[in-house]
Amino acid sequence: MSARVAVVTGGGSGIGRAAALALAADGFAVALAGRRREALEETVAVAPDPAAMLAVAADVRDPASVAALFDTVLARFGRVDLLFNNAGVGVTPSRLEDLAVEDWLRVIDTNVTGAFLCARRAVAVMLAQTPRGGRIINNGSLSAHVPRPRAAAYTASKHAITGLTRSISLDYRDEGIACGQIDIGNAATVIAGQMAVGVQQANGEVRPEPTIDPAEVARAVSYMASLPLDANVLFMTVMANGMPYVGRG
Repeated sequence: MSARVAVVTGGGSGIGRAAALALAADGFAVALAGRRREALEETVAVAPDPAAMLAVAADVRDPASVAALFDTVLARFGRVDLLFNNAGVGVTPSRLEDLAVEDWLRVIDTNVTGAFLCARRAVAVMLAQTPRGGRIINNGSLSAHVPRPRAAAYTASKHAITGLTRSISLDYRDEGIACGQIDIGNAATVIAGQMAVGVQQANGEVRPEPTIDPAEVARAVSYMASLPLDANVLFMTVMANGMPYVGRG
């Protein structure tokens, strides 16, 4: 195929779905990955050209599943030009001493190990294909910079993503691979539904926060993806203008 090829993890809903549809509108062939095939198929169904979309059930925490994902994409589209490392989870806010080890591991396994496994496979594909190279965009968060109260697992995972982004960018910038990170604040997804009701602030108060349409995040991802490989957005912050961020700690 002559179209550029994107892999979007967590593509069945929220930011992943919005980004996948925006990339498809920009002419990408898009492979959607996620654990819920039904949700992926729903994204495919509303795409501008469903024939240029591919739904692949995959668990980013599992090396074999990630390998199978990329093998399926290569069999269908022949290459990978973009990976949007978007899959992620959080846990119910809690104090550190009350945070279950199982919850910590679930967040780290999904948000960090999952991003690493997908980036690792994407880099190998991008180095081997002709034309060589590609782009990786990691979904960070404002929590990659400052924490919310009682969110140690999520905050640690997103700080790790920043380190992964910097390392990939450094190690592969001379080999035709660009890596950047989009840090998102309060996109109006199902996961962020509590924002409109009220969330705990650093001073202990609980109050609602403004949100933005995920389509605005998708526009930012599309811009990053549109750049030639000799240009890169290393970090971009897209957030609801009225939300607490600067000085929120």
